[in-house]
Amino acid sequence: MQLTMMGEYAVRAMMHLASLPKGTVARIPDISKEWDIPEKFLRKITAKLTKGGLLLAHRGAGGGLSLAKAAKKITLLDVIELVEGPMALNKCLINPRFCRRTNTCSVHVVWCEAQTAMRCILGSRTLAELTAPPQGCGQIEGRRHRPLD
Repeated sequence: MQLTMMGEYAVRAMMHLASLPKGTVARIPDISKEWDIPEKFLRKITAKLTKGGLLLAHRGAGGGLSLAKAAKKITLLDVIELVEGPMALNKCLINPRFCRRTNTCSVHVVWCEAQTAMRCILGSRTLAELTAPPQGCGQIEGRRHRPLD
């Protein structure tokens, strides 16, 4: 399973909006330029995010996009699955009818565990967490670590 550019761009756009002060509206051309996302493709992505309830579209002068709910309530999993559809490491995890060995396959259990772990991690990381300023010493990839003794 590989995240497509649609998923990657959706995450970039949502992080942009989450990093703005509450109530700020951003224009698609500005997001496109800032995050190197083709504008036409970004319009398709933001339409899905709006229809799915993660974005609000504001029309007219001064219009643009804003988050539909607080960044602390939107996870990476929410964003990715909205634009990509359900995540699955293997087609047998989407629908057991794809493989007649699902009930007896020992690797199927591993695929399930890996998918559960991936969904758990993506579901536990919010836009607010990802856009928060670094906390300084001991911070590695957004997580605090104990200093070495």
